[in-house]
Formats: sequence, C-alpha cells, structure tokens
Amino acid sequence: MAKKKPEEPPKGSPAWMATFSDLMNLLLCFFVLLFAMSSIDEAKQEQIAASFNQMFSVFERGASAIGDGMLISNGVSQLNELDEFINSTGKMSEGDVVDDDVAAAKEQLDEAKMEESEELSEKIEEALEEKDMGKEIDIEITSQYVQLTLKGSLLFDSGSTLLKDEAKPVLDQVGLILERYANGIIEIEGHTDNVPMSGAKYSNNNELSSGRALSVFDYLLSVTNLDPANVKHSGRGEYMPVADNSTAEGRTKNRRVEIKIYNTLSSY
Repeated sequence: MAKKKPEEPPKGSPAWMATFSDLMNLLLCFFVLLFAMSSIDEAKQEQIAASFNQMFSVFERGASAIGDGMLISNGVSQLNELDEFINSTGKMSEGDVVDDDVAAAKEQLDEAKMEESEELSEKIEEALEEKDMGKEIDIEITSQYVQLTLKGSLLFDSGSTLLKDEAKPVLDQVGLILERYANGIIEIEGHTDNVPMSGAKYSNNNELSSGRALSVFDYLLSVTNLDPANVKHSGRGEYMPVADNSTAEGRTKNRRVEIKIYNTLSSY
C-alpha cells in the first residue's frame, strides 16, 4: 500500500502573526498620540494663565484684576469664597506669607462686607426711629451681620416663653424690617442669665432660651412672608453673657433675644 504524501504547510507567515503585528502597530500609534498630546504648547499655556489672571487674579501679575478694582466694582460677590480658598491652601493657617494680590482682595472683601452692614444698619435705625422704637432695640454690626437685641423683660415674664402683648408691636416692626431688608440668613438666638431654674416649666436655662427663641421665630413667621428655610433659631442659655451676672443690672442685660441679619456678602 502506497504511503500518503504529507500535506505541505501553507506558505507565508502564520495567521496569528499577522493579527499580532496589527495589534502592535495599533498600540504604537496609540502611544505616539499620547506623547503628542502631552507635549506642552508654551503659547497656549500662557493664554490659559492669562485667562485665569483676569478671572481670579491668583497667578502672578494678576493685580490688574483686583488692584484696579474691577472685580469689586463689577461684583464683589465673586470673592465670597476667598476665605475658604485661602484656608484650603493651608497658607493662612500655617502662618505662611500670602500672595499680595490675594491679601489685597481679602481686605477689599472685608471692607465691602462692613460697608454693606453699615448701610443696612442705617436703614434699620431710620425705620425704628420713624416708629419711635429706637430704645426698645439695640443695634450692633459686624462685617457678617447686623444684630438686633431685644430685652428679655420686654418680651417675656420671668421663666416664661409666652410673648407679652406689649412685645408684639415691637416684633411686628422687626418683621417688617426683616421682610424689607433681609436678603440672607436670619438667626434668632435666645440668651438667659445664670440663675438656676426652680419650680418652672423648664428644667434649665438651655431649655428656656431655646423656647424663647422658638416663640419669636413662630411669631415672626406668622406675621410675615419670610421663608422659614432662611430663618434659624437656637438657645444659647447662660453661656454667652454680655454683662456681669453678679449684679441685677448685668443679669437683666443677659436676658435677651438677638436677631442676626446676615448680609449678602457674608460667608455664613
């Protein structure tokens, strides 16, 4: 019987080798493209840096954006997050030297905040004087807010959270002021003296101060169209006195309700 002639292998390279070669070529093209895209175009980089200079004045030579007052005049609200930005870099907290442009911008922002608080305070004082209520409400200002302080004896009886009838006309006027001028967060804080509670509904001064702040909160919302989401209330108890609790006069001053009207530039 004749032997079968063995089959000759196909001519040329094996099929797998062609596929492998195509894959290597594709990978080579891919890395060449990556390398091409990673090359730095100095002209484009300078354009990007210049764009950031105009927007934030953080890079070198950025004084033209803030030093000449462009951001302040066109809208100082763009700088509201400046404090957060500085703290996030760690420079302020570590005591390092802050860039002159950033420091100048922060100073201008603080000045703008105080100016807005002062303007708001003047408007509120005029409104209270028109109603002859300047003596019932004390006004203080910071760069963050305008604070209205109402005496506890005007609003409540001793140990009570029920508003007096004579306090309601004053709170009505406060409500009108808040509706007209409050464009940010409003915070109502109740404060007490350090005399312990005894035989009253509330077991301690923390509960009493919280209940009084809530009473003012509820009343203001009932007579105004304020957004409750923008109004906060809290009780601070006896822990933030403004006078000496060892005297009757000091304790009277410490029994109070504070209403803080935060300005639109506040970081609150």
